[in-house]
Amino acid sequence: MPNSDYPRRVYIGVRARFDADRTMRPVSIKWMDGRVFDIDSVLDARRAASEAGSIWMRYTVKILGQARRLFFEDAFSDTGKARWFVETYVNDEVS
Repeated sequence: MPNSDYPRRVYIGVRARFDADRTMRPVSIKWMDGRVFDIDSVLDARRAASEAGSIWMRYTVKILGQARRLFFEDAFSDTGKARWFVETYVNDEVS
């Protein structure tokens, strides 16, 4: 059984837009069960460490009135693929 004291990465679908100044902004997320959640606002965007390991672009976003951390793992990762993840604990669920 995984240790629930440390978060794990859960890879999710994200719809993002690119502004004229080439800034990438997430617009919505698609959870593992297919539910789609609109991102109300982006509160912060910076390179920061994930508690699940490594330093990536971290977006603090507001979804359904709650602040959530969303990470963009760029194509220079060990997989060679760009993808998005959230940190979650074993017992966490997005409601």
